[in-house]
Amino acid sequence: MVLEDLPELRTMNELQSILLDVSLSVCPTLPACTLQISLQCVCVCVCVCVSSVFQPPVLTEMPKSHTVFSLEDFNLACEATGNPTPTFRWLKDGELFGSETEGSGTLRGDNSSLDMLEGEYRCYASNSLGTAMTQAVKVNVEPQPVLMKQQVMREQGDVGQSMVLSCNPPESSPPPSIHWMNMNLMHITRSERVTIGLDGKLYFANLMESDKKKDYICHAQYREARTILPATAVSLSVKPSNSVAHGGKPEFFHHRNHSQISALKGNSVTLECLPKGLPTPKVEWKKKDGVLADTTGQVINFDRWLHFDSITLDDDGEYECKASNAHGSITRSFTVTVEAAPYWVKEPQNLMYTPGETVRLDCQADGVPRPSITWRINGQLLTGTAKPRRTVTGGTLIMKDVNIGDTAVYQCEAKNGHGSILLNTYLYVVELPPQILSPDGFIYNVTKGRDVALHCESFVSHSDTGALLSDPLLYPRISILTNGTLKLSDVSHNDSGEYICSVQNTNISITAKLDVFRDEILTGPQAVRVVQGESAFLDCDVDTDPRLRDYQVVWKKGNRKLEETSNNTLKVTDVQLNDSTEYSCEVITKVDNVIAQGSITVVAKPDPPSGLTLSNAEGVSVTLSWSPGLSHNSPITEFIIQAREEYHTEERKWTWEELKKVPGDFNHVELTLHPFSTYRFRVIAINEVGRSRHSNPSDHHSTPPAAPSINPTGVRSNSAEPGTLIITWDEIDKRFHNGQDFQYEVLWREADGSNVNWNSGRVRSPPFIVNNTGTYTPFEIKVRSVNALGGGPDPEPEIGHSGEDKPEEAPTGVSTTVMNSTVRVSWKEAERVRGRLLGYRVALLIEFNDLTHVTEIKTSAEVTGLRLFSEYELMVTAFNSKGESPQSPPHRFHTPEGVPGPPASLEFESPTEKSLILSWSPPAETNGVLQGYIVQYQQEVESKNSPVEILNVNDPKVKHITLDNLDPNSHYVFKVIARTKTGQGPPITRRGATLLDGEPPKNITVTSGNTSVNLSWVPGERNRNHGFHIQYLKKSGGGGWEKSEQVNTTQGFYTLTGLQPGAQYHLKVVHGNSTHWEGEAKTVEPRKFATQGWLIGLISAIVLLVLILLILCLIKRSKGGKYAVKDKESKEVDSEARPMKDEAFGEYRSLESDGDEKRSDSQQSLEESKMGSVDSLAEYGDSVDIQFNEDGSFIGQYSGRASVPHGNESSGPASPVNAVPPPPVAPSMSSILNRPS
Repeated sequence: MVLEDLPELRTMNELQSILLDVSLSVCPTLPACTLQISLQCVCVCVCVCVSSVFQPPVLTEMPKSHTVFSLEDFNLACEATGNPTPTFRWLKDGELFGSETEGSGTLRGDNSSLDMLEGEYRCYASNSLGTAMTQAVKVNVEPQPVLMKQQVMREQGDVGQSMVLSCNPPESSPPPSIHWMNMNLMHITRSERVTIGLDGKLYFANLMESDKKKDYICHAQYREARTILPATAVSLSVKPSNSVAHGGKPEFFHHRNHSQISALKGNSVTLECLPKGLPTPKVEWKKKDGVLADTTGQVINFDRWLHFDSITLDDDGEYECKASNAHGSITRSFTVTVEAAPYWVKEPQNLMYTPGETVRLDCQADGVPRPSITWRINGQLLTGTAKPRRTVTGGTLIMKDVNIGDTAVYQCEAKNGHGSILLNTYLYVVELPPQILSPDGFIYNVTKGRDVALHCESFVSHSDTGALLSDPLLYPRISILTNGTLKLSDVSHNDSGEYICSVQNTNISITAKLDVFRDEILTGPQAVRVVQGESAFLDCDVDTDPRLRDYQVVWKKGNRKLEETSNNTLKVTDVQLNDSTEYSCEVITKVDNVIAQGSITVVAKPDPPSGLTLSNAEGVSVTLSWSPGLSHNSPITEFIIQAREEYHTEERKWTWEELKKVPGDFNHVELTLHPFSTYRFRVIAINEVGRSRHSNPSDHHSTPPAAPSINPTGVRSNSAEPGTLIITWDEIDKRFHNGQDFQYEVLWREADGSNVNWNSGRVRSPPFIVNNTGTYTPFEIKVRSVNALGGGPDPEPEIGHSGEDKPEEAPTGVSTTVMNSTVRVSWKEAERVRGRLLGYRVALLIEFNDLTHVTEIKTSAEVTGLRLFSEYELMVTAFNSKGESPQSPPHRFHTPEGVPGPPASLEFESPTEKSLILSWSPPAETNGVLQGYIVQYQQEVESKNSPVEILNVNDPKVKHITLDNLDPNSHYVFKVIARTKTGQGPPITRRGATLLDGEPPKNITVTSGNTSVNLSWVPGERNRNHGFHIQYLKKSGGGGWEKSEQVNTTQGFYTLTGLQPGAQYHLKVVHGNSTHWEGEAKTVEPRKFATQGWLIGLISAIVLLVLILLILCLIKRSKGGKYAVKDKESKEVDSEARPMKDEAFGEYRSLESDGDEKRSDSQQSLEESKMGSVDSLAEYGDSVDIQFNEDGSFIGQYSGRASVPHGNESSGPASPVNAVPPPPVAPSMSSILNRPS
């Protein structure tokens, strides 16, 4: 027993428990047994006197109305429990049917005649405590559906026409389900175009040639008869036709604009719209007096049905379907009236009373229309005669001063025109001592703000039960019910505590404890708007009592559970339009649950407009109308109208162009078009998310011709030769020709005004040529559009010229003004240009080098960037589009002497740690006579204010200088400046320092290979090069010290080769008689061949393969005969000489290149494994020719690096100016061998 059952403790289910307590006084001498009844945390142990437990008939199985096709189908269930065991009897059509039975009342049609079983049945179950009865049920008897012999029906239609294939199955009261299949029992593919209607017929909105089949078979499934019959077979032939190529406005197969639908609450209802037309119409549903989404209806069957699985009273109303295609739309409306068979609003309970009490049985039912209610006692109808103790008022039966004789089963039945319902209620009158039935010490858990009921169910002779509280409760949140229940509303933590309930005038009482917990949603999910395809997040901020540690958050989409988790955030990824609905967050604890509501509104691009139509066509104007598509929760803000002109454009060049925009609340627009054109239109809808797909194109629309409305632009002369006038213009697009026989009328006359008459001519395209016009003569020209209906407006004239010729005379009066490296040239304006002057060219010549400067149409120019201390020769020409004039006489001028440029180079040598030799080369541009050089150098110090040393070299032939007493620990900045009598030029600047003596390396890294050892070190940045030797001694096996060749400190590494694998060596770095470093190294042990199992297996396989090939060759040779090698080779040559396809050649090349890549990789690894120290050194850095004294010290000067012959392992020193970074450590031989190929 659970907490929710406590208010019903006085029902028949508690009768046994009550009688158990009574049995202690009724039969104390009988053996007793213990019965435990679980009341959550309370267990009550009582003794049972079995012989005293009585129970009236309680129906457990009841019959249902049905249709029978055979005796096996007849089954009317009637089962009941009770003590004493009930007996059963049946009434058929109001008369006794069969004999009374005991134990089971179920009827079966075992030995009956099928025809005699049809009728109305009611079952009665009785014992000494009363009689229970069932509702009346009907049994219909029908023959088994039988397939009648039918011939194949033949139907014929044209492509694009609609078609209906009928299905005529045998009739049955439960109608059959219809399935259309072919001979292979494969279902006919359904779509928007091909649909099965509610009447079982197969509807084609338009026929296609693929619909041609000989085996359309209609199968009828009779579920209650467990039978499937192939009812109708149809052969459909489809013929091609051009009469319906463009289709038409949709129509409905059922020619009714309005339908009245009556439905019963809870039943299944389907509204049907089956359109026909080409293209296949789209169907949309809406509720005219409400919102379709708020109903229980679902759009199914390719939008052809609006289906209510279990219709409700709220679904009552007006509905409309709309079918549309590119040619228009049509609507159909439905009025749905929902009524209801009787259903219970309040049911009477099985209760137990003591003698003298007043009993009230409430039986309230509702329905449409409202049902009537009747009462029975033990199956006998109560008459309208009033009795002093019994009153019947509607659905209420009141009995006063009840006694034991009133114990019975009472029936309440509600009826209206749609059916009836019946309830059996047991009333037991018994005399018992007072008891409190609710458990003692029960703990009630409730959350803050909820209502709670503390139960104190009792059984007493009179209403002596009362709730005695530890503190007086005098405020309206608390009420005490007549059954002793204490009800608290909107509880708070102050309501926690212990409550006492007692029976008045007795010492019987119980206690109850109330614990109030905190459980609330601080912030529930919000109303979220999200774009289709993105993610939506709903948050649920929960605050629970610390005592309620374990809680779960259940998210629901509508009424469907999504997930049960402890996560307070719901993430919906890739949201789609069907995700738009209400969402709830439910927090569940062991005490209670709280719910908060939110929503997700998915916004998406609108659906494309549909149903484009053209109307009100007058001249070049037409009205375009359309039906907007679904906006998907975001209002349409704008429509874009696009047009495509098809008459004047090749089909492959058709393009859609934006014609107009209108606001989103428009569904039509008036368009002004070009004459003599053919258009199609389409519409695009726009909302905040983006653009819809474009609509289907409209029908073609053609406009009538008219005279041209515009003239060509860009009228100009494009004359190329003297004596001719070539007039050209920008052609007009064909869309603006406005009619047939379009041409251009060209008019011209000389611009001097001597001739007022216009010359004219017509052409279909530019250019237009006029001869004998002179050289560069000005003309007035204009071009007008004309067609078969007239000409365009009179154009304004333009000025054009006949062809040009070269200028005849050179410019005169050339003069110059020199300013350092700039010369200003001036001349007089050219005469006899014979065309449009484009400008002048100034040509300068210096030592056979030309310098050309082009000017605009002006008589002076400045030429900059001239070489100083030089002589120039200058000529000027005029030019037009035909060429240049003759050159002006040569004009000579000199540029003055200037300061020289920087020296071309600056190099260093460091003979000692304190001296440097600076060497430089003369400037590339002396700009005069060199007077000498100035040498400056400055020591770099942190204060940056060291003195600048200045040395003058007065002999320009001297190009080096020695600087002594330099600080070897510092860097210097050196500058060399050249000078002429004009002044000093810019310096060349270098940074540098002297070289240090240095010493052989002392920090060496050793890397071992199989037969070699790599030694690497980091050379000093400014150290002078030193030569040293590496000595090595094998530590085992005897032998003496061995010495390497001379090694330079600047090398950075060296490789000892020819060592024994797996041996330990002692190493030394020796310079003269001094040892600068000592260390040890051990070479790597080689892998033994015998341990390479995979290699042995590979070799064995190759040997075996070679043996097999040899055996095959011997067998072939043993067959005798000669092999025509020459013939075979000639055949191979012929086959190879055939041209190969590009694809085959590409494949051959790719395979070859792959092989080359693999071969080169393997060869590289093998070659690298053979290299000694010389090859390893050659991989790193360049070599330099260095000379040494006998002790290995450096001699010579700094020089650039150059290649050296193979075998010279030394490298050059680091530069004192730009230090070279140390070379990388040479790789070991083992790393080279292990390099991946």
